[in-house]
Amino acid sequence: MRSLFVFALIMISSRAFQLARVARPTFSRALFSTAPEGQEPMYALGINLAKQIGGQFRGLIDTNGPEMDAVIQGFKDTMKDELTEEPNAFLAKHGPELNNILQERAGSVVDKMKTDGEDFITNFLDVNEDAVKTDSGIVYLPMVEGTGESPKIENTVEVHYHGQLTDGTVFDSSVQRGQTISFPLGNVIKGWQEGLQMMKEGGKATLVIPSDLAYGDAGSGETIPPGATLKFEVELFKVQ
Repeated sequence: MRSLFVFALIMISSRAFQLARVARPTFSRALFSTAPEGQEPMYALGINLAKQIGGQFRGLIDTNGPEMDAVIQGFKDTMKDELTEEPNAFLAKHGPELNNILQERAGSVVDKMKTDGEDFITNFLDVNEDAVKTDSGIVYLPMVEGTGESPKIENTVEVHYHGQLTDGTVFDSSVQRGQTISFPLGNVIKGWQEGLQMMKEGGKATLVIPSDLAYGDAGSGETIPPGATLKFEVELFKVQ
């Protein structure tokens, strides 16, 4: 597993002052701002820092307790040059312990995500009698049977899709954007490569893809956690 040492990540980042790219996915929770009046631009800086750095550690630190307080205090003391110890010496002393803590917790988070995914697949198969689980582990549920051509791995396909985590969070959706997407089938995750080849033009299906056939232990960006099982509704419009 790659190192999660936060201080090393911050020091080597070459994007510290670039605005984080706005993610396309739509989340199924209410969003609101608590920005202090008149300080919205600086609040935006805080959001940007959290998006670029904080997502690496979501679920690995307690954001409602003394751990988060300590993270914020360390940031404030460093920004205000109020550290009582030379910063590199402090990092050298406590960084290895931090790295061990984060890696241990990251492994636990990934294991839990995989277990939750396995439970989701079991339940999905129980409540959808037409769903089938392939030898590789993906689950395929036909929704509308197509009548056209089935794609091969070398084909480009045009699709609509709606992607969710197992808790129902929408992480990406061409349907919500109102625009289909075309791509070479060989360039996407293995679960899509297999699932799309089971479809025909004009068809629609649900694909449930375990993490090892999706984005694995690394996850993807801010929206797909490490070890996540993914659920897609996919409509195949055209095989090129």
